Amino acid sequence: MSTKVLLILLGALVILPCIEGPQVESEEGSSASDDEVYGPKPQPPEKELSSEEIKPTAVGTHEKLGKMPTATEILDGIFRNYDYRLRPGIGERPTVVTVELSVNTLGPLSVMDMEYTIDITFYQTWYDERLRFNGSFESFVLSGNLVSLLWVPDTFFRNSKRTHEHSITMPNQMVRIHKDGKVLYTIRMTIEAGCSFYMLKFPMDSHSCPLSFSSFSYPKNDLIYEWDNFTLKINENNSWKLFQFDFTGVSNTTETVTTLAGDFIVMTLYFNVSRRFGFVAFHNYVPSSVTTMVSWISFWIKKESAPARTSLGITSVLTMTTLGMFSRKNFPRVSYITALDFYITVCFVFCFCALMEFAVLNFLTYNRTAPRGSPILRHPRAPIRVRIPVIEHPEAFVCDVEDSEEEAGESEEDEGPSCPAQQAARPGRPRRSLCSRWCDKYCCMVPTCDASSWQQGRLFIHIYRLDNYSRVIFPVTFFFFNVIYWFVCLNL
Repeated sequence: MSTKVLLILLGALVILPCIEGPQVESEEGSSASDDEVYGPKPQPPEKELSSEEIKPTAVGTHEKLGKMPTATEILDGIFRNYDYRLRPGIGERPTVVTVELSVNTLGPLSVMDMEYTIDITFYQTWYDERLRFNGSFESFVLSGNLVSLLWVPDTFFRNSKRTHEHSITMPNQMVRIHKDGKVLYTIRMTIEAGCSFYMLKFPMDSHSCPLSFSSFSYPKNDLIYEWDNFTLKINENNSWKLFQFDFTGVSNTTETVTTLAGDFIVMTLYFNVSRRFGFVAFHNYVPSSVTTMVSWISFWIKKESAPARTSLGITSVLTMTTLGMFSRKNFPRVSYITALDFYITVCFVFCFCALMEFAVLNFLTYNRTAPRGSPILRHPRAPIRVRIPVIEHPEAFVCDVEDSEEEAGESEEDEGPSCPAQQAARPGRPRRSLCSRWCDKYCCMVPTCDASSWQQGRLFIHIYRLDNYSRVIFPVTFFFFNVIYWFVCLNL
């Protein structure tokens, strides 16, 4: 029995080391593999914060949580007994509203519609004792959704056609309430307002476009508008859409307007603009002047070239007609004549007179000629022009027969009734009209009537030199017209 027990104990001693060895190795191997594969070794525990370091954070959180209920209590106290339907100081004194403007964009100006567009930020300030409060807050800001909880002036723009209040991303309006009861109400809007453009001096015109506003329902006994040291903020960094105009300044007026609803204080801003001259000069004045000068080319064309001179004159007249219609294309239908209309009309008259000059010349030189191709009897030319022998020797009559067209043409020019001396030698000539007699009296219609005795003491107009006269008269007259025109227009 003891032998068996001893054998069992020996076997147990042999088996136990074999079992414990691999387990220990596996544990050591697994720990090593864990260190190499799964990342860093475990860090030592962080140092605990002391109570002094934790205390400020707790205090800051407590302060934030403490101010929000305070602000809520103040606002609730303000609006608890507040009636937004009643204006401040009702029954005691009128409410004074101080106004200020900031212009974001001015333009465009539409002459056809007689209106202009303006984008402004409108500031109104007044005092309301009901909104006073005590506390550490200096002011409260209410967004656009809460503006309806307060009384605000019912300001409207009297000459506006369309008004747009911006609402992206939220309504562009704000109310700031100060602890002393001062209220600032700000709103942004775009207004299309009417502006009466007086175009008499166009295109050298200047305009003052008004922007009038007042209360819609409160007369001056209840509501008073005033400027606080009139200042107008103009954002010149933005691109104003004035195009043909230049902004020259702004002015303001305050007046009282009497209506059926009472006497209202009306405040008006005037935006002064002047037109830029370059666009109209290149599109109207330069083409009109050039067309007028082109019509004078006909004075250097022979009078025998009737088709060329006629076509040039008619083309000039039609071109001026087209320019006149083009100048009125984007223009209001006013009943008066503008400065540009007057200039184009004068240019049209010059072109028409250039055409009529050729018509008059052609009529006076070719209307009195006799038919060609028939024999013509005429006195032979003396080497010296002496008409006395014709009178002293009336019985002597010598004539030549001319059959050639060239000689006939010369005889026609010489034969044409021109000078009173020749008419006296032909008592049998039929009596003429008053116009013809006046023309014969003061005008010479043949090339060879210079130094005649009949023209002494009279106005001498040589019909065959009408083109020569026109070459000087037309340019000189047009030059003096331009001098007077621009002097008057630029100094009115």
